[in-house]
Amino acid sequence: WVEGAKQGIVVAGDQGLGNGLTQLSYPEGVVVDQLGTVYAADYGNDRIMRCPKGATQGSVIVDGNGRGEQSNQLNQPFGLSFDRHGNLYVVDYGNHRVQIFNMNSNAQDLFRIDLDTI
Repeated sequence: WVEGAKQGIVVAGDQGLGNGLTQLSYPEGVVVDQLGTVYAADYGNDRIMRCPKGATQGSVIVDGNGRGEQSNQLNQPFGLSFDRHGNLYVVDYGNHRVQIFNMNSNAQDLFRIDLDTI
């Protein structure tokens, strides 16, 4: 938010309710990284979206495999947070769990970390 601004700027999901790369369905959490990239917990689509600063559409970075309880699936993701190491924590509300993902800096992709390995 820019000081003195009178209206907000849409940074993700500006094409209405849906599951396209420019759409969200009941977003329930958002976090922004140091580069200004917006990450959104897309509750209704059971996925996490990434929208780089200035991009015209986002990309699915977690899930996209349909609602479920497998480690590559989410069920109503609700909240997001990064730790100081760049790990992304996802509140997987419908599965009653929190999943942690590590950003692979080369591929700009996420992979799941088992808490047993930390």
